[in-house]
Amino acid sequence: MSAPNSAGLSAGFNAAPLDAAPFDAAPFSPAENAAMQAALAAAAQGPRGANPLVGAVVVGTDGTLLATGYHRGAGTAHAEADAIAQAKAAGLDLRGATIVVTLEPCNHCGRTGPCAQAIIEAGITDVVYAVDDPHDPAAGGALTLRAAGVRVRSGLAADAALDLNRRWFDAVATKRPFVTLHIAQTLDSRIAASDGTSQWISSPESLADNHALRGRIDAILVGTQTVLIDNPRLTARNADGEADGKQPLRAVMGYRGIPDDAAVHGADGNVLHLATRDPREALDQLFASGVRHLMVEGGSRILSAFLAGGLVDELIVYLAPTLLGSGTAALEGLGITTLADAQQWEWDPASGGAVQVLGRDLRLHLRPATPATPDATSTSSDTTPHRTGADTAAGGN
Repeated sequence: MSAPNSAGLSAGFNAAPLDAAPFDAAPFSPAENAAMQAALAAAAQGPRGANPLVGAVVVGTDGTLLATGYHRGAGTAHAEADAIAQAKAAGLDLRGATIVVTLEPCNHCGRTGPCAQAIIEAGITDVVYAVDDPHDPAAGGALTLRAAGVRVRSGLAADAALDLNRRWFDAVATKRPFVTLHIAQTLDSRIAASDGTSQWISSPESLADNHALRGRIDAILVGTQTVLIDNPRLTARNADGEADGKQPLRAVMGYRGIPDDAAVHGADGNVLHLATRDPREALDQLFASGVRHLMVEGGSRILSAFLAGGLVDELIVYLAPTLLGSGTAALEGLGITTLADAQQWEWDPASGGAVQVLGRDLRLHLRPATPATPDATSTSSDTTPHRTGADTAAGGN
């Protein structure tokens, strides 16, 4: 399955609700345009995953940008609430102000309150947002705002907002978890030596970063082969090696059973065996179990299957300055035989930056590349380039 490009997303998600009447089609002001650019930049600072990247900027009646907020991950304040809180902390009166948001304000009570209501209570009278929220439980904020007398306009920088979260939109549309694929490898793309040893390819700093990510996801997945060979715990742990904070569901994919004494069972038994080798079927089962953000950690066969299926939304690679020359390769193959069919990835500035130095390692953060738009005047029969892939967690047990 390949993810849609921005044009495909635009066709699938409206820039304005179909039932938005009465709709004020007034043009966007220079201040609103500037605010949306600031909101998009702020949104990119958040972590990708089960929630979209969202930014919000409050604009004063004189066009001054008063406060900027963004969503920092599950359970934290939404972008609108963050911006409103910052403005109030500065003693600003928001009555008559405008809030510019990269996504339709939500309309539901989850771990945080509905943003539409927070906007109404703040006295904000104008809302400008880029694209509708396609997630059923959260959608409908625009209608709530209009019913309260708030002027609502949408469609500003819609293409940029769609591009920012295109893989999240795709995951929502196909009712599957957002998939992060994690690799810890050597310079020559090995995740284990010839004798099977893999601890520790990554630096302590990379391991700490990986465990922090484990604490934010809903589930972590490996294959039965990894369980049988490495016997991983797959828990989120602190620097002392102790379980720390929220723990992900531990999913094991494959036909072979999980040994009763496998470490993956842990003390809580929060383990799910997925008796399949089909990654899409595994995602369907996980989604039905409530998983919205999955991290795939290995082994090579599992990682390759998810990449070959176009089911990876985010790629995080910990690259160690180490050479093995032989051993277990990160990937077994993606069914690619010619360079023209190579998967393509692009650097992702979200969640701390595309490239970071962690101890002696490099942390690479990538997302599937946007397919090139064919030249309308070209007579070439070349097809749109494919998206990309890479793989696994060595030493992240």
